[in-house]
Amino acid sequence: MKIIKYAAIDIGSNAVRVLISNILSKKNKPTIYVKSSIVRVPIRLGQDSFTVGEISKSNIKKLFKTLRAFKLLMKIHGVEKYMVCATSALREANNSEFIVKKIKDKLNIKIQIIDGRKEAEIISYSDIFNYNNLNLSKNFIYIDVGGGSTEFTVLKDKKRISSKSFKIGTVRMINGTVNSKIWIDIKCWIKENTSEIKNFVVLGSGGNINKIFKIAKIKEGNPISILKLNTIYENLKKLSYNDRIYNYNLNTDRADVILPALEIFIKSLKWSGSNKVFVPKIGLSDGMIKMLHKKSSKN
Repeated sequence: MKIIKYAAIDIGSNAVRVLISNILSKKNKPTIYVKSSIVRVPIRLGQDSFTVGEISKSNIKKLFKTLRAFKLLMKIHGVEKYMVCATSALREANNSEFIVKKIKDKLNIKIQIIDGRKEAEIISYSDIFNYNNLNLSKNFIYIDVGGGSTEFTVLKDKKRISSKSFKIGTVRMINGTVNSKIWIDIKCWIKENTSEIKNFVVLGSGGNINKIFKIAKIKEGNPISILKLNTIYENLKKLSYNDRIYNYNLNTDRADVILPALEIFIKSLKWSGSNKVFVPKIGLSDGMIKMLHKKSSKN
């Protein structure tokens, strides 16, 4: 059996995270991906980008130190290859070119700034169809809620037929930088792209829906109902920021963004006509690892 280690660094709007995975290969056997280490650092780049248009000096320093630490961590783990992707916060910052160049020059780390379509493509590399009983279905609506954007992907017969990225995310919402017209655009897009699809399953990804899944105390593999999402939303909404942290063991950078995430999921489910969402615990970093490996295997 061959064992190699790959890593993925996701520079998001609410946090920066690294995923290190063991890739187990055996002749005539399917490849297995085992998560070895996940580290998340709460640098809210979107707070800068979506309000003043550029990343602040203090957050540039935090990002630099975080990536330097991640590089050392990958070296200790013996990572052979890694990939670094940045999404909407860095993409929309006026000083993004300066940041990318500085990190390349000082740390020799190449950052790929990707758009919503590319993000959806990378996520699609994840083995969502192997998640418990999801292989019984062929049609999916995939919703990935981030800090700066939300990606919607429709898969029919397990093939991606359409995807759309909207400038609505949890950090944007708490900062009041979301155009109200976007809600109408999302509703129209969902209805237009799901009207002819039967027996579809809604999949949710992102840090918030994973935390909501834990709060709901639902057995792994089962979906969260829209009724449960509404109940959690109303319970959290009644609490102050500090009480949310204390009562639900939330991180300080999760206690504010979890409410807008719930709002996006609840509305999306209603517009799709579905009453439940599965949470397979996959995301951009998982897709990055698998994409890296599949492309390396072809070479």
